Amino acid sequence: MEKRRLGNSDLMIAPLMFGGNVFGWTADEKASFEILDAFVDAGFNAVDTADVYSLWVPGHQGGESETVLGKWFAARGRRDQVVLATKVGMLSVDGDKGGLSKAHIEKAVEASLKRLQTDYIDLYFAHRDDEATPLEETLEAFAALKRAGKVRALGASNYTAARLKEALAVSKKHGLPRYEVLQPLYNLYDRADFEDDLEAACTKNEIGVVPYYALASGFLSGKYRSGGDAKKSPRGQMVVQKYLNDRGRKILAALDSVAVRLKATPAQVALAWLVAKPAVTAPIVSATSVAQLNDILAAARLSLDADAMAELDAASAN
Repeated sequence: MEKRRLGNSDLMIAPLMFGGNVFGWTADEKASFEILDAFVDAGFNAVDTADVYSLWVPGHQGGESETVLGKWFAARGRRDQVVLATKVGMLSVDGDKGGLSKAHIEKAVEASLKRLQTDYIDLYFAHRDDEATPLEETLEAFAALKRAGKVRALGASNYTAARLKEALAVSKKHGLPRYEVLQPLYNLYDRADFEDDLEAACTKNEIGVVPYYALASGFLSGKYRSGGDAKKSPRGQMVVQKYLNDRGRKILAALDSVAVRLKATPAQVALAWLVAKPAVTAPIVSATSVAQLNDILAAARLSLDADAMAELDAASAN
């Protein structure tokens, strides 16, 4: 399996990253173990989670995904085969309301390490920007974690181009470790925010990019084609309202066209489009069964020719 470097770090990952928000939520422990086994057996190695997953579920406290992953590491002994990413900033810890203060990061990382049953995190993300905390304080806290061997590389999620560039300047000025990876919203439909400013900033500074919502919450799989399809999932109504418009239908038509020509599925084509983008290291994908996973992973082996890329680019132009 081809491996790609994450920014200027020493982390190398396959061109698809698994999104672990489903662990302990829409995939129970048994299903999660089966998915993780199949993912690694297929030659993939990067798994993304967060301390806050899955707080949004009634009765959950956050940390459910990390806990399942930790149990899998303990049961399978495959920690060294996984590039593990998790995040800090959204979950309260011991009464601390979150954010990226030094005090919160110190508490949150210990809680994550305990749940994950590991003594280090390969890629630690600031889950969202915290303008109430000086960037220098946040980066100094991360630097201490790197010195202690608890974190190998740093990433930023949901940062604007302006704040990402400001963080890079702070790292350079004070000799602090920098954000090597960005996790933005980016897919065939949601292009503007990343392509307007963030793409250039990442390319110029050699920052890895691992986009979330790579299939636009399932829309790009072709699952939602009419108003009635909103009933197909708990988030179906939101997906239909946001994406099922003239532009969305145009994108689905292009996906269908390319998929038929290349004997692939719309989801595989949508992911292959991201994989082919020079700025992208690996899209984040999720599945709740091994069958669904195998279908998605085929995208890593799908090569889109120039005509396919041009057709998809034109259909999805903002």
